[in-house]
Amino acid sequence: MFTGIVQGMAKLVNLERKTNLSTFGINLPAAAREGLQVGASVAMNGVCLTVVRWDDQAVYFDAMIETLRLTNLGALQQGDTVNFERAARFQDEIGGHLMSGHIIDQVQLTARQELDADNLRLAFTAPEQWMKYIFAKGYIGLNGCSLTIGEVEENRFSVYLIPETRRATTFGAMSEGTQVNLEIDPQTQVIVDTVERMMNARV
Repeated sequence: MFTGIVQGMAKLVNLERKTNLSTFGINLPAAAREGLQVGASVAMNGVCLTVVRWDDQAVYFDAMIETLRLTNLGALQQGDTVNFERAARFQDEIGGHLMSGHIIDQVQLTARQELDADNLRLAFTAPEQWMKYIFAKGYIGLNGCSLTIGEVEENRFSVYLIPETRRATTFGAMSEGTQVNLEIDPQTQVIVDTVERMMNARV
């Protein structure tokens, strides 16, 4: 499990592509490597990946064909930067909301609005089937970052970023048109699906 509080950004320094598998070498900072073991879980752009090995240059993760198809990891190029978060421990503070690292789809950044020196509004377009889980003032996971939803309309929603989020994540320099990994708040999804089933059962 993860908290959605991105711990920083890291560069993809090694990329090996095979037919149905890619191996990513991520240059995690020294502090993020402390206590790291083979088999440990680390979220990259919100995707839960397993450590397979490391060397002085990078920590390595394998991603299978379904992960590459469903998430923006499949489009990464060597030199790109990703958000990262180590898996949560029992004593950690949950500053965001609990996230699984299981991405359901991608959304597209369609508008970037600098409101003032300290506030940035980002608007995203999402596939229609996921909008029923997206509510104003609810939680959402975008590239592994736990964010509060602002406005919601049809197939679009917005979030607002404070300076610290812009500094610590890839959102600070993200351009319009970028594909972003989406994780829905699981509690919201369960509630919506349960109510929907109950209503259909009464028909």
